[in-house]
Amino acid sequence: MNLSGILVVVPPAQVEDATLALNALPGVEVHHAEPATGRIVVVQEAETVDEEVAALSRIKALPGVMLAEMVYHVFDEILPEWDAIPAEMAAS
Repeated sequence: MNLSGILVVVPPAQVEDATLALNALPGVEVHHAEPATGRIVVVQEAETVDEEVAALSRIKALPGVMLAEMVYHVFDEILPEWDAIPAEMAAS
C-alpha cells in the first residue's frame, strides 16, 4: 500500500468544487481545505507506485488545479516473512 500526502492549489473561488471533485476520485480524501488561499491537503491511497503516479496525474488534470505536488510518501507494506511472526510476539 502506498500513501501520499498531496498539496493541491486552486483559485480560491474554486476550492469547494475542487474539494468535491477530489473526494470523488477513488483512493483520494481531502483532509483540509483553506478557501482563502486555495490550498487543499489530500491523502491518496494506491496499491502500487504506478497507480499512485497515475492518480496524481488525474488530480493535476482536474479543472482549476494550478498545482498538485506530492509532499509526503510512505510505503505501508507488510513483508511476507512478517506473516510468520510467532503469536506470542505478535500479541506484545
